[in-house]
Amino acid sequence: MRHVGVDEASAGQRLDNFLLRLLKGVPKTHVYRLIRGGEVRVNKGRAAADTRLAAGDVVRVPPVRVAAAAPAPAVPAREFALLYEDEHLLAIDKPAGVAVHGGSGVSFGVIEQLRRARPGERFLELVHRLDKETSGILLLAKKRSALVRLQDQFRARDTDKVYAALVRGHWPARQRVIDLPLLRTLDAAGERHVRVVDAAHEQARRAITLVRPLERFGARADAPVACSLLDVTIKTGRTHQIRVHLAHGGHPILGDPKYGDFAWNRAWARGEVLAGVRFARMFLHARRLRFAHPATGQAVDLESPLPAECAALIDTLRGPTSA
Repeated sequence: MRHVGVDEASAGQRLDNFLLRLLKGVPKTHVYRLIRGGEVRVNKGRAAADTRLAAGDVVRVPPVRVAAAAPAPAVPAREFALLYEDEHLLAIDKPAGVAVHGGSGVSFGVIEQLRRARPGERFLELVHRLDKETSGILLLAKKRSALVRLQDQFRARDTDKVYAALVRGHWPARQRVIDLPLLRTLDAAGERHVRVVDAAHEQARRAITLVRPLERFGARADAPVACSLLDVTIKTGRTHQIRVHLAHGGHPILGDPKYGDFAWNRAWARGEVLAGVRFARMFLHARRLRFAHPATGQAVDLESPLPAECAALIDTLRGPTSA
């Protein structure tokens, strides 16, 4: 049995990710089994896989047999398009298809690549997360004080996060608020799944999503090309919240590989919906983020334009889409 202290570099990390890094070579399923069985303790108490660790916490780790780890692939240094930077924080325009951090079968992500590209930065941590398939504004802290203050704003819902989403079908013009509780579960491999549940469920977490329909495409709601461009604001930051809420309402996001309409996604990827038009990513883009600067308190309002492939699709849809 060993006891591992959590330093500042690991503060804010989930318990499962902390252990997966610590116990390299241990099968992921075994790590989750140790957590569920209560063999891993945080400050002498049982903890869930998604427990956020704080600096100074002590994690009790039971003895495990660690297999020889395969050499990890080298992390390439990479800078991303900057939207804002000062001595306290930076905001980047994350492309779709890039994870924000390593883990869950991903060797490295944005944070590892940025740290490699900026060896002189003494502190660099993610303030929040975006799904791998989602593009747009991602905020990082360059000081511990900035990280704490920004994460406090996110937890207190004092930030405004607006996403652009293209969904299947014609979104009802009067449906502006989705207030449906969500339940997050992990399968045996540690893969996250989220679904809408009854508010009476003991583990349900309230989730509120605001929807503003912007444009409808396709004259007939049942046509293959029928879709709607939405502005989506989340008032709570639940895992996969937007994707699950929109899909539950019968309007999945185009290209969503987990909660989407897979046949429709495949047809778009193959160019079978509109002749000569292929679209093979998830159309969810974090386009606006407003928050108070962690040092000055001044309002910061960041915007990210639609990626070229998303903007091109919208331009095409604005053409003749009567089919």
